[in-house]
Amino acid sequence: MNIYRIKDRGFTLIELLVVIAIIGILASVVLASLNSARDKGTDAAIKSNLNNSRAQAELYYDDQSPRSYASVCTTAASGNGIQDLLGGATDVGSGDVNCADSADAWGAEAQLVSDTSEYYCVDSTGTATTTSATTIGTSDYVCD
Repeated sequence: MNIYRIKDRGFTLIELLVVIAIIGILASVVLASLNSARDKGTDAAIKSNLNNSRAQAELYYDDQSPRSYASVCTTAASGNGIQDLLGGATDVGSGDVNCADSADAWGAEAQLVSDTSEYYCVDSTGTATTTSATTIGTSDYVCD
């Protein structure tokens, strides 16, 4: 009877391997979810930088005499421009950031990380939207 007690105390090799396999599968599911959440967090940071650039661009416009958006894309934040905010979108992971300005209008867009075929676009009309392709060009300042 003593032989059965010793045998009943431990786990078999198969049982241990099954448990390890289950833990491995659960860990891979969790890691996949974390990567998706990380990409969404990066997209939120990109959108935040571009949304903040709208208010900054209006400060720039009000400081100019005569009032103009010209050079708002290339002026650093110390001069009320949005160059630093656009650089922030690049720093957090956007692969493509475009900005165009004229005396009367401006527009900026940044490629999102979670779906690289989408861009987040803001412009001087107050539009903030996600587009399926780049819309800001050297003579186009409106998010389409």
